Amino acid sequence: MRFDRPIGWWLLLLPAWVVMPIGARDAGAGIGHLVGLMGLFFIGAVVMRGGGCVINDLCDRNIDKSVARTANRPLASGRISVFSALILLAVLGGIGLAVLMQLPMEAVMIGIASLPFISTYPLAKRFTNLPQIVLGLTFAWGVLLGWGAFGAYPDMRVFWLYGGVVFWIFGYDTIYAIQDMADDRRIGIGSSALWLGGRLRFGVGVSYGLAVAGWIGFGVMSDTPAFLLAVAVGAGHFCWQVARIDGADALGAGRIFRSNRNLGLILVAGAVADYLRAL
Repeated sequence: MRFDRPIGWWLLLLPAWVVMPIGARDAGAGIGHLVGLMGLFFIGAVVMRGGGCVINDLCDRNIDKSVARTANRPLASGRISVFSALILLAVLGGIGLAVLMQLPMEAVMIGIASLPFISTYPLAKRFTNLPQIVLGLTFAWGVLLGWGAFGAYPDMRVFWLYGGVVFWIFGYDTIYAIQDMADDRRIGIGSSALWLGGRLRFGVGVSYGLAVAGWIGFGVMSDTPAFLLAVAVGAGHFCWQVARIDGADALGAGRIFRSNRNLGLILVAGAVADYLRAL
């Protein structure tokens, strides 16, 4: 479940947390209701990220043996059995379903609609050189679910935010993939880092630029000046990331990747400020 690496559930949680204050503002929800739902999403993110790790490790247990960074994972190393992993997955799925059922029907339907992406991602690297696109579509789903938590289906401005988050995820997961480039190339696994090759900075820079554009579109249509200020700060952080990308520096790539938690928290802070301004 990667409890020792919380960055995964942070990055799954933050897209939902970014949109939820604005959804609460538009729905006229009180601060207690907002905080309660954000807490529920926190539990859901930790549980579902753990479940995603189990699914990923089940699918990749033979591949992980050949990758230095993943060779010691429990399934790859044989420390736990496939049967034990399936039991854990069933327990996590049950908890995740229980969390989802606390939400309005709109959110339940949106959550069910994410299942094709969740089931496809662990296999995407076998069939495409850009599995980061599938990850982006999957992890960004929290934007749609977070909006649905207030009893409304997403409108066009929410899809602007969703698109921006998809490009953000594509960018930071490309940086993450730098860590495994040598092993992925050797065993024939696709990644956007390998696909971009010597154009890593350019590719991540374009992806981050599109993310900022999507967020600006959402902010302008939603009347969220504090969020737009946070986007401006985030754009500066993106420039810092891109300037430090080095395809030969796996440790540096890991540090840049993890810094995206801070960027997400900046966006959340802007959205919360706009919610408080409207009280």
